[in-house]
Amino acid sequence: MTIRGVSVAVAVSDRAKAARWYVRTLGFRILENEPEHWTTVGDRSGRFRLHLCEVGGRPGRKPPRSEVGNTGILLVTDAPFRATCARLRRAGVRFSMPPRKTPWGWAAKFLDPDGNEFWLNPAD
Repeated sequence: MTIRGVSVAVAVSDRAKAARWYVRTLGFRILENEPEHWTTVGDRSGRFRLHLCEVGGRPGRKPPRSEVGNTGILLVTDAPFRATCARLRRAGVRFSMPPRKTPWGWAAKFLDPDGNEFWLNPAD
């Protein structure tokens, strides 16, 4: 039996705004957009999806603090790691942990506009 992840819910204050950020900043694409409930974005393969879960009432309101934070979601890049981090920084991405060499390799953590935190590592 094989079990694989399909999507992960991420709390956002405005699904449309969040989707634009993930598309423009991380290069994801919109995979599904059901106006009444969900928007999913993911990598170009379509195998990895983030379910943008609008919380906090109406669009534009910040999600409750308990809803956002360290997601534990790891993203990887095939491009040169430090160059990718520099490009993200130029695009306005806030790093909660700037790129650094760790005992297990290069790593960084960054925040989306709602304060959700993601790990970023080189793919290799």
